[in-house]
Amino acid sequence: MGIPLRQAVVVSAYLMKQQIKRNKRYPLVLMLEPLYRCNLACGGCGKIQHPEEILGQYLSAEECWAAAEECGAPVVSIAGGEPLVHPHIDRIVEGLIERKKFVYLCTNAILLEKALSKFKPSVYLTISVHMDGLRELHDAMVDREGVFDKAVAAIREAKRRGFRVTTNTTVFADSSPSQIRDLFNFLTNELKIDGMMVSPGYDYPKAPNQSVFLRRPQMIETFRKLLAFPERRGWRFSHTPLFLDFLQGKEAMQCTAWGNPTRSVLGWQRPCYLMNEGYVTTFRELIEETEWDRYGYGRDARCTNCMAHCGYEATATKATMASPLEGLRAGIGTMLGGGGR
Repeated sequence: MGIPLRQAVVVSAYLMKQQIKRNKRYPLVLMLEPLYRCNLACGGCGKIQHPEEILGQYLSAEECWAAAEECGAPVVSIAGGEPLVHPHIDRIVEGLIERKKFVYLCTNAILLEKALSKFKPSVYLTISVHMDGLRELHDAMVDREGVFDKAVAAIREAKRRGFRVTTNTTVFADSSPSQIRDLFNFLTNELKIDGMMVSPGYDYPKAPNQSVFLRRPQMIETFRKLLAFPERRGWRFSHTPLFLDFLQGKEAMQCTAWGNPTRSVLGWQRPCYLMNEGYVTTFRELIEETEWDRYGYGRDARCTNCMAHCGYEATATKATMASPLEGLRAGIGTMLGGGGR
């Protein structure tokens, strides 16, 4: 099952509550960035290009907990940077779990095996490991040899200790459908991970290597080929079938940028995790004062080639909740490993 039953029930109840209240804009996942510093320098990353004085800043555990309470989203994705570099990451995670938040601790896994003793397995904690391919492709994408092997060893040890482990894969121009298929088969059959997320890379203007990014027509063609492989039915995606259809160009959607608000060391980032139109000091300011209708496909040129799950999965989730047929398809798809048409 790509998403734990308890999490699915809590999130569904939360969405129903928002619909009853007729709230137009509300968060689903808090994207928490307690630091920007990372122990890798990937060519397609736009998060580590800040000056040293910013890379040296950290959110305190108290600031992280306050952001989660202020936002109110049931799920918190801790990203960065590399969260395991943060000196108090264990306190941050523990405090969020105490607040009954479903925490996804995102990591490149270089430090994971040594850090596992800092954490306890919990129904509220998922370790999400970034995996862009098998050994050769993954190490090339992160620009360092040996990272794939470290990640695999850490996943095996985390699973042995009883942690829930998922993966997050970014598809770039150098990632062929067959290579990603081989990765997904390995993750499913060999490592037996608990779920997978996948998304096309976003073309950060500040990323050192601009050649790695796909354009929207290429993204659609790549995902059509990838999701046509027969093994796909065994892959445990942590996505709605509707989002997977969107990636294949079978569904048209507009981004729900406010569904995954970002709190970083610089404040609440406007309008989304991927674009930077400045920062505000409170979540209310972000929701009420951002000109949301200015952004999205066909509205802002920077959104033209974005099909990232941090923007569109929230749209798909809301649409799934609003449609009994889509809800049924999502339930069947989860049992079968991912669903979709």
